[in-house]
Amino acid sequence: MKKLRIALIVLFLFFVLFQSIVIMATNKTEEQKYSVIQKEKNFEIRFYPAATFATIESKANNYRDLSSPGFRKLAGYIFGNNESSVHISMTSPVHMDVNDTLSTMSFVMPSAYNKTNLPNPKDESVKIQEVPDEFVAVIHFGGYANDEKIKFYSEKLGNILYEKGIKTIGHFRFLGYNPPYQFFGRRNEIIVSIEWNNFSK
Repeated sequence: MKKLRIALIVLFLFFVLFQSIVIMATNKTEEQKYSVIQKEKNFEIRFYPAATFATIESKANNYRDLSSPGFRKLAGYIFGNNESSVHISMTSPVHMDVNDTLSTMSFVMPSAYNKTNLPNPKDESVKIQEVPDEFVAVIHFGGYANDEKIKFYSEKLGNILYEKGIKTIGHFRFLGYNPPYQFFGRRNEIIVSIEWNNFSK
């Protein structure tokens, strides 16, 4: 019994150490740059400058069916499945636009790269694209993401913006910031492009 207790304590300490290392590594990952324009009680307005994305398109119409195969393709590209066999650093967040027509998943490329100096993907389904700057509204939620949470918070943000008289543009999108093996301190966001006219409360 005593040996079992000691083994459980060692496993617990190892788990805590592993999670601490994961969280520290996540905190050091380059994050897509943005400016907070206005912070409200339940959401915020941000400005994202133009950025370069590696993107895949998919007929998947839910989070689960898009996330795993999409991640494998994009991770393959940055881990060397490109014409120069170059390793490109992982950034955050991962962008997902899940809808009933054509879904997409994107990795933001590190700020040192642009469309002219990135290696071409060997996988033709991975596209390199320049994304223009935009104003977006953002709402946060924790834990692990799923279709139910994405729908709930998309509707919540949509209702808030409707009440505020802020017009949305395009689909609501999901941003994920953490690797799947990070159990604590997870960060998820729903964003949507907006028409911004110096909105005030």
